[in-house]
Amino acid sequence: MLKQYFSNNIECGTDEAGRGCLAGPVTAAAVILPKDFNHSMLNDSKLLSLKKRILLKKVILNNAIDYAISNVSVRTIEKINILNASILAMNQAISKLKTKPKFIIVDGNYFISKNKIPYQCIVKGDSKYTSIAAASILAKTARDEYMIKLSEKFPQYNWSKNNGYPTKEHKIAILKNGITKHHRKSFKLI
Repeated sequence: MLKQYFSNNIECGTDEAGRGCLAGPVTAAAVILPKDFNHSMLNDSKLLSLKKRILLKKVILNNAIDYAISNVSVRTIEKINILNASILAMNQAISKLKTKPKFIIVDGNYFISKNKIPYQCIVKGDSKYTSIAAASILAKTARDEYMIKLSEKFPQYNWSKNNGYPTKEHKIAILKNGITKHHRKSFKLI
């Protein structure tokens, strides 16, 4: 069972998806859940099947006090690097919240708050706290949906299946077809 709150304040959890991809944006979500919210299936999105992520997305959207999602483009990733782009995406998601949190819990070991809100980084936080797990699921499902739509224009890369991650199939497609404006040229693509 995941822990519900780290602090006694109105708290949001934040996480990102797509940091290790070769193509597409990095996507982050921020989620504020009721203090008593929990769900037996809720966990780190990477540990859940697609079916469970979709089911939990609906549960999260129906129960969250507030949530927001933000994408940071490949162009920005190339300018400021993936770590800074991930932090930017999380800060943008937090800034979009209508309910302003008094505390932020962040998945990972590094963050800089541009919102002047106190925070705590929690390594593997998406498997420890409900709001970070919820943010993990919303970021992952939003990014996957984005890549599925993008795949319609670029079917040769099969982004609807690999979501832009460095699979063998994706790397072979890059060798065969070259790169698109959606590929992160600063990454080792092959």
